[in-house]
Amino acid sequence: MTTLTTSATAAGLGEFIDASPSPFHVCATVAAQLESAGYTRLAEDDQWAALAGRHYVIRGGSIIAWDAGDGGNSFRIVGGHTDSPNLRVKQKPGRTSAGIGMVALEPYGGAWLNSWLDRDLGISGRLAYRAGDRVDHVLVHVTEPVIRVPQLAIHLSEDRKGVTLDPQRHLDGIWSLDSDAPDVLEWTAGYAGIDPATVLGWELMTHDVAPSQLIGADNELLSAPRLDNQGTCYAGLRALLDGAPAIPTRVLALFDHEEVGSGSERGAASDFLATIIERIVLARGGSRADYLQAMAGSVCVSGDMAHATHPNYPERHEPAHRIAVNGGPVLKVNQNLRYASDALGEAIFAVACEAAGVPMQRYTHRADLPCGSTIGPITAARTGLTTIDVGAPQLAMHSARELMGAGDVPMYSAALQAFLSEP
Repeated sequence: MTTLTTSATAAGLGEFIDASPSPFHVCATVAAQLESAGYTRLAEDDQWAALAGRHYVIRGGSIIAWDAGDGGNSFRIVGGHTDSPNLRVKQKPGRTSAGIGMVALEPYGGAWLNSWLDRDLGISGRLAYRAGDRVDHVLVHVTEPVIRVPQLAIHLSEDRKGVTLDPQRHLDGIWSLDSDAPDVLEWTAGYAGIDPATVLGWELMTHDVAPSQLIGADNELLSAPRLDNQGTCYAGLRALLDGAPAIPTRVLALFDHEEVGSGSERGAASDFLATIIERIVLARGGSRADYLQAMAGSVCVSGDMAHATHPNYPERHEPAHRIAVNGGPVLKVNQNLRYASDALGEAIFAVACEAAGVPMQRYTHRADLPCGSTIGPITAARTGLTTIDVGAPQLAMHSARELMGAGDVPMYSAALQAFLSEP
């Protein structure tokens, strides 16, 4: 086997994550790297002339990029998601408790709530505001620690074994001791250079401000927030940019809202991917029949992170299915279709890993524990595409801070690159 050349590194993933605290920032980070590689942004409400070369489209916190390559009537697609579980700012966030100014927060997705306590948190997302006679928006990335959700002291718990967190009562963040301090919306608007009086809407969230870090005796691990699923966003982007043009059109499709079911105008359950592919076919001079034929001959890898076997809880994993950190990409299979992989899809990804010169691991969830899911089954049902669920192994999934092997980053990206390059 020959190992593909890949530019993906654990340090590069850490830099990508630190620049991308929200789904909107993921799209901006991806777009900046695409632009540097010669990709051109298109608007969905514009007419698309005959398309060749490299382009991308952003819809909110989702982005789809493609390299038409040598044309052909099929697509190789790497899919993933831009969102991660976190604590998000409510619509009326200002409140006071025990004389302390607070920010009202609520969990987004399946956040592992205790991991968000006692962390220095920044604010990120976007503000929509009135700009003259139109509405505009601006991205916000507060890198300073401005919010903290403190843990209850052990002496105040009933049995000194901790407390059960109530997401309504126990997750608001401390904001200020000054009764005259601006509330979080006013302060954030000023930070972004926007008149607070013009703000009309917001999607704001918190993030751990501690930077990503290589750790371990030999720096063999990456400690970072949002590895699920920015690990795939980064690996897929590098795979797209590192690979040579091939006969299938190569596509990177990253969707928002996976952590809450994908049911939005920009989630994997929307028309975003199918619409973009159809427009690519039509802009080439193809017909609706050509589009349907292209979909039948195309393949999608649904990339999401995978559970590495936890050394403190090995009994929580399926016996004989040990998933090793730094052990290579993971093929995910579930008989009840929480993952979309079938036998033919398994073979496609196995061939890609072989072509990339990396080992492939196979994951099955314990039958007596509920299995998480991905965009894979949604994409397969929505589009009819042959879809394979894969990922890179990690620990502490859905925590505010997660952990993966530094060596898995280039192996994962190389496997995705090989998949995109197959005819």
